[in-house]
Amino acid sequence: MKLTHLCQCQILMFIILYSSSTFVNAQDSCSSKLVQTQFPFPFDTGSLQCSLVWPTHNFILRYAKASSDVWSFVFSIPLDIKAYAAIGFSKDGSMVGSSAIVGWMPTPGAGGMQWYYLGGKSEKEVIRNKVDIYVMNASFVPATDSLGYLIFQLKTTQPSTNLLFAIGPKGRFPDYPDYVLPQHADQTSITIDYNKGATAGNSDLNLRRSHGVLNIMGWSILMIIGSMIARYSKQWDPIWFYLHASIQTFGFVAGVIGILCGLVLSKKLDSKVTNHKNIAILIILLGILQVLAVVIRPGKESKIRKYWNWYHHNVGRILIIFGVLNTFYGLHLGGEGSKWFIAYGVTIAVLLIIAVVLEIRMWIIARKQTQSKDSSSFTNPWS
Repeated sequence: MKLTHLCQCQILMFIILYSSSTFVNAQDSCSSKLVQTQFPFPFDTGSLQCSLVWPTHNFILRYAKASSDVWSFVFSIPLDIKAYAAIGFSKDGSMVGSSAIVGWMPTPGAGGMQWYYLGGKSEKEVIRNKVDIYVMNASFVPATDSLGYLIFQLKTTQPSTNLLFAIGPKGRFPDYPDYVLPQHADQTSITIDYNKGATAGNSDLNLRRSHGVLNIMGWSILMIIGSMIARYSKQWDPIWFYLHASIQTFGFVAGVIGILCGLVLSKKLDSKVTNHKNIAILIILLGILQVLAVVIRPGKESKIRKYWNWYHHNVGRILIIFGVLNTFYGLHLGGEGSKWFIAYGVTIAVLLIIAVVLEIRMWIIARKQTQSKDSSSFTNPWS
């Protein structure tokens, strides 16, 4: 009996250790060796450096300079994601204008590989078999049922240090014979030092996102909310005024910082966005006019107060309109996907619907008050 229990324990420990080693191989890491497959590697893999380029999804990139003008790469991807995986080489850290190498395996042992030139985000701008880098010795190798290698070489003296990585929507792959590339479900951008193997988040991408988020929050969402508070919450005096002033101040500061980020980004990328920049300058000027309006605000009993109200309200409306339009224009120029357009569009639509409902409510209340006032002022001549 004791021997039986001992055997059972040994068997259990063997299963655990075997499962653990299988899990490590399936997941891959820089401390593990390349899984030997029935497909021979077309180049020497002994001197490859290794970097965990996307920890969230355990993407591993191994690389080495094979000669003066050839670089070798082995891109390790977990196939349990049930989606395509892509690596892109970008000149400036943005997706548009980059070249992507994509691999996928819908069923165990059966995979595919293609490369694309990402001229834009629409389907017709993603061109198959056209890249601005020379790819050779490329193949997709299914190492295990849950681990695959994208193997390729680039003929260049120095590959781009701006790398993009993406995962497609689950269960969707580039289909034969057109190999249309579905929209990605997740993506990231890094810079890599090929000599040291060090990676860092792409600063241009972070600057671009900061520019977009700050402008969206500042010039449109916060400005709209602050304006709605001023128009529909005056019954809570003076709380509405302080809340309105605080929100508009935060919006103005965030918007100015966002535009400054945009100017820095434009200079770094040497991008030609004259119209977008000119509208941004106009928005800042309108914002400054609003700040001056607060400084010179006359008292409620002043005769010119009604002219000040007209000026303050209409300049604010014009600012918000230009802010919303320039945000959509900026999303278009930045090549952002439909998720950003939809999210921002839905947010603006929700705020607009709330404003319409509150406007109707205010109109109904004002009408009832007018009718009540008229009824109380009417006197019956027969009484």
